[in-house]
Amino acid sequence: MTRHRVSALRVGWLVVAGACVETDRSLPQPPSLDAELRQSLQQWGVVPINPQPVQDPSLVALGQALFFDKVLSGNRDIACATCHNPATAMGDGQSLAVGTGGTGVGPARTLGSGRQFVPRNAPTLLNVALGLPYVFWDGRVTGFAGQFQTPAGAALPPGLPSILAAQAMFPVTNRTEMRGERGDADVFGKPNELAQYGDSQWTAIWRAVMLRLLAIPTYTARFNSAFPGTPTNQLGFQHAAMAIAAFETQALTKTDTPFDRYLKQDDDALTAEQKRGASLFFGKATCSGCHNGPQLGAGSFADVGVPQLGPGVGAELPLDLGRGALPDNEFYRFAFRVAPLRNVELTAPYFHDGAYPTLQAVVRHYNDVRVALPGFDASQLAPDVRATYHGDAATVGAVLERLDFRLQQPLRLTETERAELVAFLKALTDPSARDLSALVPNRE
Repeated sequence: MTRHRVSALRVGWLVVAGACVETDRSLPQPPSLDAELRQSLQQWGVVPINPQPVQDPSLVALGQALFFDKVLSGNRDIACATCHNPATAMGDGQSLAVGTGGTGVGPARTLGSGRQFVPRNAPTLLNVALGLPYVFWDGRVTGFAGQFQTPAGAALPPGLPSILAAQAMFPVTNRTEMRGERGDADVFGKPNELAQYGDSQWTAIWRAVMLRLLAIPTYTARFNSAFPGTPTNQLGFQHAAMAIAAFETQALTKTDTPFDRYLKQDDDALTAEQKRGASLFFGKATCSGCHNGPQLGAGSFADVGVPQLGPGVGAELPLDLGRGALPDNEFYRFAFRVAPLRNVELTAPYFHDGAYPTLQAVVRHYNDVRVALPGFDASQLAPDVRATYHGDAATVGAVLERLDFRLQQPLRLTETERAELVAFLKALTDPSARDLSALVPNRE
């Protein structure tokens, strides 16, 4: 046996080819993948999510009934659950949502005669109660420290307890989504009284919706049970919005994922492949530059070079200027809210207009945006959406002109690395979110 002196410092023994070789334990050892990953999680503010407060059962029951009821729409033909359906992870499985006048649900829903698509994808409502600072793709409803900025300005009723309740005030006011157009008749052939008001007559629209609801004795009883301290004649649509928010908080918060268990110090909760994907996510792939914090997103806006689809929003129809369409937000031209990524495996198609059908396609896009956008294959879209694709050189150039600085150069991820990223993204799935059919109320 040969003994080789390596250092006068702390030593150990290593058997190499039958020989016992002294090793220097004082030399720095490379950190483990877990140690590196946990350091990155701390750097990007990714921490475990605390349980949401238990909601009042009467409030939740009212909110659930309202969420699935088409009476909220002007033509009585569409409910919140039509575009945010339990069968499709609280989205609709479509690139662009189909609002009032359409038929069917989920990916099979089709436009009605003379109607156009809602300009943007219907985002999932899973985990929407987790204190997000911005809602809607352009962040037109914001909430910080209990103060809300919304399109309604001073008309927004006081006392709304959360940004989620503030958000719930607005779908019923949108003509394409729920309210309908002047002259519409509802499914019973009666005039649509909600559509007669101007788009900025917020208070009148909300009052008209409540008149509908309180004309139904069952709803009057449910509102009185949920708000026992409020006389019936003082109930407003803000109370309906609070109930919907309570239902969403109670039923749609899904955070028991492998990644959450890993955040709680269970090293075995993620596979080696998922850990490598997480290391890429918080490192080489630069995903965490936008997708950070407890929700892995929702706190900023970015132009990430998404193909332009749909009828458009803003001053340059049919383009969608994103947050740049809001007053005094020219800087954010073509920028959209960074989506939170929890349960993202279940919520295809992706981006503000559902341009990509799979996570693999999303990762390929990010790998080299300046190649992916001009080369976008519109054949992956449904035929009726394909016709709304704006792939001309001028539009592509305009989007790339404002491309986020982190995507100016290709990421150069290998095929293996891209697969590892997707594996990590699938670790963000709560198994209980895979089947939400129990949320559909029994209306027998």
